[in-house]
Amino acid sequence: ELMAGLQSRLQALWEEREAVLSEARECARWGEELEAVVRDLCKPNEVERYMMFIGDLEKVVSLLLCLSCRLARVQNAMSRVDGNTDAEEKQSLNDRHKLLSRQREDAKDLKENLDRRERVVSGILAKYLTEQQLQDYQHFVQVKTSLLIEQKDLEEQIKFFEAQLENLKQSIP
Repeated sequence: ELMAGLQSRLQALWEEREAVLSEARECARWGEELEAVVRDLCKPNEVERYMMFIGDLEKVVSLLLCLSCRLARVQNAMSRVDGNTDAEEKQSLNDRHKLLSRQREDAKDLKENLDRRERVVSGILAKYLTEQQLQDYQHFVQVKTSLLIEQKDLEEQIKFFEAQLENLKQSIP
């Protein structure tokens, strides 16, 4: 019964992931249309700034999400440390926690830098785009970010439930 429940939950998550991936493909097409408008209206160096920002947006958001997930897993492992855990394992977890914490702080700095660059790009685009086009651009950036977050969250949930299902299968004689 428990296995059927986990399998059902996994199926729902896989379907949700497919829906999010479909939205991401639609967002990418929207981004291509926006890029074409930017290429038509802006100077080459401004187009380059726009393209770099859009490319870095995905990289920085993905990096932050990845580091946050890894840090959460290490913190979860640290919460299970008890008197039976050997000193080497405790030290390894502490070292990984410190490293991931520093890396996440660095990634947050990158995100702050990216936010400043976004304001610069918005200022550039404001000179060329209509108010509606500018709103579409801003909405595109928000949707792209949201979809990245949603995809990562679904992937983590799927991994979790797959591991639970596998552990359950192995525990049954």
